[in-house]
Amino acid sequence: MLILLVFLFMDLKEEEYFKGRGAQLNPNNKFFGHSYVQEYIEGLDEPFLSSDSTKIIATYPKAILSKVNSPDLGFYQSLNPYQGCEHGCIYCYARNSHEYWGYSAGLDFERKILVKYNAVELLEKAFDKKSYVPEPVFMSGNTDCYQPIERKLRITRQLLATFLAYKHPVSIISKNVLMLRDLDILAALAERGLVSVSVTINSLREEVRRKMEPRTATAGARLKLMEKLAEKNIPVSLMIAPIVPGINSDEMPALVKRAADVGAKWASYTIVRLNGAIANIFRDWVYKNYPDGAEKIIHGIEACHGGKLNDSQWGRRIRGDGETAEGIRQLFKIAVKKYMGQQAYPALRTDLFERPNRDAQLRLF
Repeated sequence: MLILLVFLFMDLKEEEYFKGRGAQLNPNNKFFGHSYVQEYIEGLDEPFLSSDSTKIIATYPKAILSKVNSPDLGFYQSLNPYQGCEHGCIYCYARNSHEYWGYSAGLDFERKILVKYNAVELLEKAFDKKSYVPEPVFMSGNTDCYQPIERKLRITRQLLATFLAYKHPVSIISKNVLMLRDLDILAALAERGLVSVSVTINSLREEVRRKMEPRTATAGARLKLMEKLAEKNIPVSLMIAPIVPGINSDEMPALVKRAADVGAKWASYTIVRLNGAIANIFRDWVYKNYPDGAEKIIHGIEACHGGKLNDSQWGRRIRGDGETAEGIRQLFKIAVKKYMGQQAYPALRTDLFERPNRDAQLRLF
């Protein structure tokens, strides 16, 4: 009888885990006055939250460039053709922004992707304003511009072609090897000093990636992407994000070395912080995936943020504070010095900017 109960419990746990997804629940949207919960499973026609399909939702915003006022980030305007991300990274800070659209930061974030179909038109409109002053645009500041739906929609490729046409600088961060499709445009931008790329890898262990970033490319594939970018003389750096004490904090030296071996010249990192709804989503995930080490992992994160899971204070929210965070900083610093040296990150050019449509009209006179 006891053995039977154990097997029944194991089956129940398997049913509760959504394979191929990061979040394992759909927490209530904080902006909603009411929420729905599962009360009597026998009254449901299908298991609660069991739908694994991804829904694409069309949007047509009025502007595409967002001003960034954070001194931590080093850029001043960003562009995101997609809201929500099918990659399903459990730690993603962008999950909270999904609540502003009326969805949950949990499974909704991974399964309901909002597409800005007029992104290219809006970018051209912004560049064509007489008052516009060129400064680098950061793509994927919120969600990955090369997430799976991009393979079909090709909005990111069209945006890159627009940057090239206007000779406007752009930086990209991604963890998807779909970027290889656009090497031609990226190489043309690089020839003019108009592009830099950061590739995110936070673990070389495949079992960690599958749990933490379920619908992303393997670390090996991302290293190959970095190698191809370097071969085309496209400035490429490694972003180790995020560092989670107790899960991947020991991997920084190996990550920096592997990235340097394939041509990356620079590296950076962030320490995980669990703001807003992400705290409960992450807690649920970590206890399901690391039941024996969950408490240690949670306490490790808290040790980097003054005893809390999140610190929103500019200047320390990304790198953390305290002995644990300082140990991570020193380990990173030593690894970069050993494998990459002290090379300065390239500044992107803004002096080449031109408006092709307007210039074409002027050449008629």
